[in-house]
Amino acid sequence: MVSEALTPERILEATEDVLRRYGPTKATVVDVARALGVSHGSVYRHFRTKAALREAVTQRWLDRTSEQLGSVAADPGPAERRLDRWLTGLFEAKRHKAGDDPELFATYSVLAGEVNAVVDRHIEELTGQLARIIEDGRTEGVFAANYIGSASETARAVFDATGRFHDPAYAPEWSRPGIEEAFAAVRTLLLRGLRT
Repeated sequence: MVSEALTPERILEATEDVLRRYGPTKATVVDVARALGVSHGSVYRHFRTKAALREAVTQRWLDRTSEQLGSVAADPGPAERRLDRWLTGLFEAKRHKAGDDPELFATYSVLAGEVNAVVDRHIEELTGQLARIIEDGRTEGVFAANYIGSASETARAVFDATGRFHDPAYAPEWSRPGIEEAFAAVRTLLLRGLRT
């Protein structure tokens, strides 16, 4: 008997533990149910398919970064300082995910490849946050108006230019000597390039 009510959040927490233990290829809904002390049918009442469960757990993992960076984007402070903090926050968040829990990071890298729509929405949300900061900087007169294009186009260019520091494909580089200096050089170049 389950002592706590079975909620989607509890299922996602258990799914994360199961993925950490077994990896994405061996983890099953039955394993998740067993970890929760319920039948697999109980899990399916909340997530209709294994794919839906994997999509939800991937979304939850990506949302942690989006939420953290969203607070930086919404900060009323100067746009240039916010952009600096946002870029640094993205790099640190991704690096911590890869370094603090490498098994789960590897698992999510596999899952992210399976659920492209979730990843696309995540990137859209992140570039939207960047666009807000860039537009605020243009309003403040700190960033050049239409230097590259719209705030959205500029945000996507900034996101792409910093890919080495947040794209999971580059995760092995994030622990190498000199990576902080490389990131600082790119960040400084971008901030200077956006100024009026």
